[in-house]
Amino acid sequence: MDRRTELLNCAENVARRHGYDGFSYADLAKEVGISKASIHYHFPSKAELAVALIERYASTHTEALALIDETSDIASDRLAAYVQGYRRALSGGAKLCLCVAFSISRDSLSDEALSELDLFHTNSIEWLKKTFELANKDGSVTHSANPTLEATALLATVEGAQLVARAANKVADFDKATKLFLSRLA
Repeated sequence: MDRRTELLNCAENVARRHGYDGFSYADLAKEVGISKASIHYHFPSKAELAVALIERYASTHTEALALIDETSDIASDRLAAYVQGYRRALSGGAKLCLCVAFSISRDSLSDEALSELDLFHTNSIEWLKKTFELANKDGSVTHSANPTLEATALLATVEGAQLVARAANKVADFDKATKLFLSRLA
């Protein structure tokens, strides 16, 4: 693994545990075992590191959504897999999805990082909207309403459920928060 990837991996791990404001280049340097100057070689600023992290995370998320689409033609199965992806991202209650962790620190992020964060959420809502449109056709989600509203509500549910579970360090709290939605899946 190259040094840049190693730094991204380390920064993502720390950011998902402590948020954007919860780490510095000194923390990364110590964890990776290099100088701060070496980090600046790859990422001249923390703002540039944040953008690289969000872009990489969004790309991985997009690939995961494509895999969900490939593995099932049924909307309820796709939505259950989506919720489970957010549950797995909790890492037993020790971490948050990177974009949830960064959303908490919106005021500290650069405009470019905010744009990437907003794009992540826009793309998530668009995928969810298409999935709820499928649900309206295949009938696999009970009481399905407006796909755009359903998509926005589900994104808020899973991201909020992560925050509650992380605050308590209990994945069971995520399960409680998503149980009502999951009960609507046929």
